[in-house]
Amino acid sequence: MVNVAARGAWCNGSVLRLSYESTRRSKAMNETFDARVTATFGRHLLVRDSAGKELKARPFGRGLTLVCGDNVRCRVDPHHDEVHVLELLPRRAALYRSNLRGLSEPVVANLTRLLVVLAPVPAPDLFVVDRYLAAAASGGISGTLVVNKMELGVGDELRAQLDVFDKVGYQWISCSVRTGEGIDGLLDRCAGDVAALVGQSGVGKSSIVKRLIPDAEVETGSLVREEEGRHTTTASRLFDLAHGGHLIDSPGVRDFAPAIDRLDSRSLGFVEVEQLASGCRFSDCRHMREPGCAVRGAAEDAAGAMDARRYESYRRLRRLFEDLTAARGPERRR
Repeated sequence: MVNVAARGAWCNGSVLRLSYESTRRSKAMNETFDARVTATFGRHLLVRDSAGKELKARPFGRGLTLVCGDNVRCRVDPHHDEVHVLELLPRRAALYRSNLRGLSEPVVANLTRLLVVLAPVPAPDLFVVDRYLAAAASGGISGTLVVNKMELGVGDELRAQLDVFDKVGYQWISCSVRTGEGIDGLLDRCAGDVAALVGQSGVGKSSIVKRLIPDAEVETGSLVREEEGRHTTTASRLFDLAHGGHLIDSPGVRDFAPAIDRLDSRSLGFVEVEQLASGCRFSDCRHMREPGCAVRGAAEDAAGAMDARRYESYRRLRRLFEDLTAARGPERRR
């Protein structure tokens, strides 16, 4: 004979346990935590929580565009054993580029210093260097040049251009991954910063990372290696530095166009143009063919405050700025 009371108690206990389990699972699904994006693989991410644990994650929905260095709000999905990124937290600063339609795309986020790497070989494209520095200046990010492969020697032409950069406020650091010269100085310069390495393909950014962070492959961890096995292209990765601070490595580029809606429309991020513009006859001077342009006058004067090559670089970016503004269409213009 079935004990009805006992059966009822057993049933009630089961319901309570199921209810507790359901409540616990529901609570776990609703709990959120903040994290930092440490690597990106297309739509797949690695995020680091406040305890320093790295977790595989993906954006929840298609409206989130996330890059390395972003701070995000996450939630664990226990049903699928994965982390969902629910929200992008405000960016303090970021490096943005323009796509072919003139729209703004983030590259790396929450950095305080942009390290633009160049080398004697391959021949440096200083116009690309100028554009990186313009994007940094417009975003409130400190720009520093890193000249790698110093064992190859620096020619007179490159050294003259480095002096020009130095005069307008951009310091440069020389180093050699092969000999180790200058690596400690570069490490000291990055202390306390969130620095990002950018530059042309072949200048040795990955080799610099390995020199600055000898255990980079170990620090990368099994999660990153597993994801890299699935996704051949890693957009960026964030590493911790021994002297404090963080380093973000990004892929090399052939060209770079700053995001036009992030640039100051008058100076386009060129420091010397901003300084000289107050002397122009017209307040809306584009510094191209306008009469009474102080910027053009300084560039044409051999002893002027505007280097001729930097002025030509400005002119090229101005034309690109106008082309991309037109590509955006009237509804997207400022």
